[in-house]
Amino acid sequence: MRPAHRWIPRSRPTGATPLRRLPILEVVALFLAAHALPAQEAPAFTDPDRAAKVQALGPTAEAMFGDFFRERDVPGLAWGVVLDGELILSGAFGSADLDGGVPADTRSLFRIASMSKSFTALAILQLRDRGLLRLDAPASDYLPVMEGLRLPTDDAPVITVRNLLSHSAGFPEDNPWGDRQLADTDEELLALAENGISFSNAPGVAYEYSNTGFALLGQIVQRVSGMGFQEYMRRHVFEPLGMDATVWEFEDAPSERLARGYDRADGVWVQVPHEHHGAFGAMGGLITSIEDFAAYAALHLSAWPPRDGLDEGPLRRSSLREMHQPATFSSLQPGYRYPDGRECGIVRFYAFGLSWTRDCDGRVLVAHSGGLPGFGSNWVMMPDYGIAVFAFDNRTYAGTSGVTLAVLDSLVSGAGLEPRALSPSPVLADRMQRLVAYLPSWEGAEADTALFADNFFMDERVGDLRDRFTELFAEAGSITEIGELRPQNRLRGIVTLHGTLRDVEVAFTLSPETEPRIQQAQARLAPEGR
Repeated sequence: MRPAHRWIPRSRPTGATPLRRLPILEVVALFLAAHALPAQEAPAFTDPDRAAKVQALGPTAEAMFGDFFRERDVPGLAWGVVLDGELILSGAFGSADLDGGVPADTRSLFRIASMSKSFTALAILQLRDRGLLRLDAPASDYLPVMEGLRLPTDDAPVITVRNLLSHSAGFPEDNPWGDRQLADTDEELLALAENGISFSNAPGVAYEYSNTGFALLGQIVQRVSGMGFQEYMRRHVFEPLGMDATVWEFEDAPSERLARGYDRADGVWVQVPHEHHGAFGAMGGLITSIEDFAAYAALHLSAWPPRDGLDEGPLRRSSLREMHQPATFSSLQPGYRYPDGRECGIVRFYAFGLSWTRDCDGRVLVAHSGGLPGFGSNWVMMPDYGIAVFAFDNRTYAGTSGVTLAVLDSLVSGAGLEPRALSPSPVLADRMQRLVAYLPSWEGAEADTALFADNFFMDERVGDLRDRFTELFAEAGSITEIGELRPQNRLRGIVTLHGTLRDVEVAFTLSPETEPRIQQAQARLAPEGR
């Protein structure tokens, strides 16, 4: 992970007329005359051709999914790519139903297993946003049977709704067992809780993946909303998103579109019977298509960036972003390798029904895989880049996470996608202009209490600043141009001052006051060749 203050390489702006050997105050005056302070805007993508570039890589994505389909020997596979809210690439291979000879396509309905968890988490946050529950309240407030659970230690805290959402309730990892409970009735699940659930950890101290925890969240959705889980999801999630073909119960899906699950036995394909939707469906029972799921992926991507304007989704943008934030530490993998073989360490957390990963390049990936007898699935998105890739197959635990990540990585690099660019806030631009006017001598700066925060000259002696900056500017030569202001956020940025010999980078941070002032400023020579 990189530090908060990052020196981000940028090339010299093109199209600017260099200034020659002008005093720094004159350079500032020319800059002010030529650059009106920009209004604060939400970060935006700057490449108008990004969609066309991704579309041009469609054959590459198709070939990668095709190789996976053949090498992993899956009966059928369907895949899609959403960019900027649109299903921009999609395709399918093989069969949705081997016995019926039905080819797979983007309308085929696959059971997506644990990819279902984020739907359940979304429903919980909807109810929270309506004021019907609190994430940090004891889960037993909404599901009284949990009050009788015998916790593993006397000092263990109560299990909260947040614990269930983030796999930190202390329940044991239960993938093999949980997969076979899909059709359990509500009564059977509640009896399990009433009889006592075994714990692997005390609540709140460790990540451990729990299907049981998400099954209990499904019960909370029912109790708090006063509706059956399937009906609640249909009315409050699927219908608003236009996911008209998505269901929980396989008997509700059109037979001609329903993908059948398979596994290999003695060298031949054996159909794995569908389980009915039951209490454990909330953890992994959703049945959907590439075309329907694209609307759900687009919803999540639409939450970024934070911005003004209408917020009319089935879940508020802020709550969607909350779903994407790290909640429970999962793993640190310093030697992680991407599918193309390059080493790039990652840190991973579980969020709410989703996993959160930051890699060695500072990129954030939000994802979740799914696996049940007969099916495998995965989706991965990069919210800062506005792109998501997902794939469904109908072989037990086929493991699509590798190929979806490989396709995503290839599309981002091949199309040269960049994260949204942040425009400088007016206050950041103003403070930059006023700061630069004092450089390198700092003459009169100490008296400018409207620009510099109270701490600034307590932490930095003017004489030391003058010596340090004068030395840097001497190595840079004459400052001829004020380059771009690169905001790190609304209150922190880096500006490049172009010199005849070298460039100087000045990084500064503003205070949290009503009228933000400069609390820190640092400078260095820009690396040569930038």
